[in-house]
Amino acid sequence: MILKRDFYINGRWTAPATPRDCEVIDPSTEEPCAIISLGSQADTNAAVAAAKAAFPAWAATPPAERRAIVARILDQYEARLEELATAISTEMGAPIDMARADQAACLPWHLTNFLTAFDQMEWVRPLGPHAPGAMIALEPIGVVGLITPWNWPMNQIALKVVPALLAGCTCVLKPSEESPLDAMIFAEFCHDAGVPAGVFNLVNGDGAGVGSSLSAHPDVEMISFTGSTRAGRAISAAAAQTLKRVTLELGGKGANLIFADADERAVERGVRHMMNNSGQSCNAPSRMLVERPAYDRAVEIAAGIADSIKVASAHEPGKHIGPVVNKRQWDQIQGYIQKGIDEGARLVAGGPGLPEGFNRGFYVKPTVFADVKPGMTIEREEIFGPVLSIIPFDTEEEAVRIANDTAYGLTNYVQSQDGARRNRLARALRAGMVEMNGKSRGAGAPFGGVKASGRAREGGHWGLEEFLEVKSISGWDIAAE
Repeated sequence: MILKRDFYINGRWTAPATPRDCEVIDPSTEEPCAIISLGSQADTNAAVAAAKAAFPAWAATPPAERRAIVARILDQYEARLEELATAISTEMGAPIDMARADQAACLPWHLTNFLTAFDQMEWVRPLGPHAPGAMIALEPIGVVGLITPWNWPMNQIALKVVPALLAGCTCVLKPSEESPLDAMIFAEFCHDAGVPAGVFNLVNGDGAGVGSSLSAHPDVEMISFTGSTRAGRAISAAAAQTLKRVTLELGGKGANLIFADADERAVERGVRHMMNNSGQSCNAPSRMLVERPAYDRAVEIAAGIADSIKVASAHEPGKHIGPVVNKRQWDQIQGYIQKGIDEGARLVAGGPGLPEGFNRGFYVKPTVFADVKPGMTIEREEIFGPVLSIIPFDTEEEAVRIANDTAYGLTNYVQSQDGARRNRLARALRAGMVEMNGKSRGAGAPFGGVKASGRAREGGHWGLEEFLEVKSISGWDIAAE
């Protein structure tokens, strides 16, 4: 049993003001794997006070020095990759090979991209030749509260903490209480990399406790949150009282538009993307829209691929999917599967209940529904599990209408060999991101959505800008520089 009751505040591990134990459950076994503490208002206040005190010096630190300190986090990662991957796999159920290759590896990927963007930043620049002496300065916003989820825990920590530190902000991180262990290892990375005391702080807790306290705290200038749309609304309301900046990365209900001229692996690619991380990704292509001539074959392929996907313990090596994160999530997914059956969708793979051979662990069968109609519950609501809905369409216009008819707008996908069509659809789809023909977003491209998916932009230059204020200056004496 791992005991991690302390919080990282002002450069040292600190006992909670009031002990409040919380078990971290291994979703592969349903057994506790660690005990942490849930923080209180007093713990939040202590962390914010440390960040506030450290802000002036950190903001004034030359950018090159900030960069050098943050870059040293990579050295810590490389020395402790296996420990980080094991923590992620144990706490949230990512298969260990995936935890090494994808989950933990998000840290060096994003950090490297941020450093590239950082090197291209102009911290003080002229407004333009039309306005001599007019300058634009980019300055850190101040103390920031960072609230991260359990599904891609290190991904979101990297997308928030790294740009905040590079921008010159000081921060308080509240990771999900479902997946706190990787965050505590990251705190050790920061400490050993030489991040000054108070610049990075970590307080474990739940949303109603530490999350709400950070959102309403008068000394926190900004909240960056990734999680559910429901929680995003609550955070926005709490933050409004102190007029702080709020950036939200929320849910999704991605549409994957597959046309009859799509490449032969388009359907398989879509199914595997959907089932990756046991369907627990906000940008998952959970609605597969297929042009009518290719529809029956697509359903057949999708069912076969889903049936071939192995479900196994997160502790086993190999290419399989693990459990979902907890019993609450498992119950919710089961409810959606039953709702799909009750509303008349055609179940072609998977279904309710545990996979064959399991009597413990929060495992879900890779599930595919065909003949899903727009407006069905499984077509409208984010399931956050390995459940795919397949919908036929007849025209490009109909596909766009179905894809856009959702509260969400995170990532949509297009599969077609017609370049002109792809370009039209990329502009017509209401989403923060559009990925086509299996091409991933470029290094440093922004991640974020529109509508109920939130409007944050995380990653690269845009991710740094989230933590910066723009100051307009007139009368600058260039000769005095």
